[in-house]
Amino acid sequence: MSDSFYIKTFGCQMNKYDSDSISQALRNSGYEQTQQMHDAHVILINTCAVRKKAEEKALTLIGRLLPLKTRSPERVIGIIGCVAQDKGMDLFHRFPYLDLVMGPRTIHRVGEYLSSIKAGGERICAVDITADPVSSARCNGFLRGRVTSFLKIMEGCDNFCTYCIVPYVRGRERSVSAKQVIDEATYLVSNGVKEITLLGQNVNSYNAKGSGGPRFPGLLRELDAIPGLKRLRFTTSHPKDLSDDLIGCFADLRSLCSHIHLPVQSGSDKVLRLMGRGYTRDTYIRLIERLRTARPDIAITSDMIVGFPGEMEDDFEESLRLIEEIQFDNLFSFRYSERKRTVASKLPGKVEETEKQRRLYALQEKQREITLLKNRLLEGTIQEVLVEGPGKRGGEQLTGRTPGNKVVNFSAKTNLQGHLVEVRIIEGRQNSLLGELIDANEAEASACL
Repeated sequence: MSDSFYIKTFGCQMNKYDSDSISQALRNSGYEQTQQMHDAHVILINTCAVRKKAEEKALTLIGRLLPLKTRSPERVIGIIGCVAQDKGMDLFHRFPYLDLVMGPRTIHRVGEYLSSIKAGGERICAVDITADPVSSARCNGFLRGRVTSFLKIMEGCDNFCTYCIVPYVRGRERSVSAKQVIDEATYLVSNGVKEITLLGQNVNSYNAKGSGGPRFPGLLRELDAIPGLKRLRFTTSHPKDLSDDLIGCFADLRSLCSHIHLPVQSGSDKVLRLMGRGYTRDTYIRLIERLRTARPDIAITSDMIVGFPGEMEDDFEESLRLIEEIQFDNLFSFRYSERKRTVASKLPGKVEETEKQRRLYALQEKQREITLLKNRLLEGTIQEVLVEGPGKRGGEQLTGRTPGNKVVNFSAKTNLQGHLVEVRIIEGRQNSLLGELIDANEAEASACL
C-alpha cells in the first residue's frame, strides 16, 4: 500500500486532464495507481466548484474518509482542484485529518508535496493561483490503448461572467507556449493517439496577451500539420471571441472536426447583459449562420442556464425560442447555482428553486425533441467513425464518434480500435446512433458511383 495512489475526479474535462497529469507524475515517481480507494496509501479527491452540487459531492466524500485515515494514520489524504483553491486552509479546520490541499496551478508539484508529507513534514496548503500552467508529465505506457486524449493549452479566465467562479479558482488567463503544445501533441500522436481535444476555459483567446506566439487559429494550423493526427477538437469557446479567422479554420483544416461547443447561456438580451457575456442574441445567431456557411455539416452544441437572478418568464421564453431557431445538436442545461464571491450572488430577483426546476424540465424536453430529430435525420447516411473501443453491451459491439461528435454503436468481428471506418446509420436514437459497418468492397463500390 505504501506506493499506491487513488484519484477520484469530479467536474469538467479540465479536471480529468489534471487528474491524468497527476497520475503520470506519480507513476514517474514510482507509485502504482489502484482503482480501489481502500487499498491506496495516497487518496486524492479532485474537485469542481462551478456548481454547488458538484462541490457538495466532493466534500461529502472527503467526510467519509475519516475511518480509512483512522485505520491507517500513515495514509495521505488530499483535496485538490477548484474547491481546494476556493476554500484553502479552511478545509484543514473542517477536515482535521487532511494532509494536502492543492489548487489547480500547483498540481505539477504533487510528487514534491507528497514526499515532504511522507517524510514527516507538516500538512501542506498549496494554492498559488499565479503560477504558469505546465504541460502534462510524460509516462511510458500511460497512453497505451488510448485513441483520444485531452491537451491543455491554457489555464484560467479573464471574462468574469457574473455567475462564474472560474477566474477565482483557476486564476487569470495564462497560455501554454505553442512549442509546448506542439511537442505534447506530437508525443501523443507518436503514442497512438488519433484524436486530440484542446482544453481551455476560453480557447478562443489563446495567446491574447501577446506572448509572441500564434493566436488560436494559427495554433490550429500548426497542429493540423502534424503527421498522423487524424482529428482535432477544442473546448470551450466564448462567442465574443469567435473570429472570422477561427470560423475559416472549419472550412480549411483537414483534421478539424465538424463540431463546436459554443455556450450561449441565455436567449434573453436582458439576462445576457446581467451575466456580463458581452454579446447579444442576434450576435450569437449570426455567428451560428457564419459557422454553418463555412462548414454546412457542423454540429453545434451549447450550454444554457435557467433561473438566473432577474430572469422573468418572458426571458425564459426567449431561451426556448432560441433553441428552436438554432436547432442545437445537443444542449447542456443547468439551474443557476449561486457561487459566493461572484457578482450574480448579490443580484436581486432570485428565482425560486421549484421554478428553476420547472424551467429546466421544459427546456430539456424541448431540446430532447430537437436532438432526437437531428439524430434521425442521419439515418441512411454514411458516417466516418473513429473507433474508440468496445461498446457498453460487450461482445462484438464497438463504439466511436462521428466528426460531429455523435456516438455511434455498431458490430464488427475484428478489433478496429483506433481505426477510421465508414458506418451506415440505421437508427437515430436519443443519445446515440446505431450503425452497420460498411465493408471495404462495398465502400469502394460506393465511391465509384
